[in-house]
Amino acid sequence: MLTPTAPTLQLLAWIAEQSRTYAETIEVWKTSCPRLSVWEDALAENLVRVDRGCVLLTPAGKELLTG
Repeated sequence: MLTPTAPTLQLLAWIAEQSRTYAETIEVWKTSCPRLSVWEDALAENLVRVDRGCVLLTPAGKELLTG
């Protein structure tokens, strides 16, 4: 089972708060720092997905957040 980092949980909670667009999410969470790749890690771990320009939690992301 994945052990989430605090920033990952913050990202998931932020997305769960309200509908977020891809552009908004990238503006807030995109980074060029390889040590802080929260957005990229969440995508790679299948915790979030982009659907028609909206960022959504996957079932795995929801479970991790409510876990």
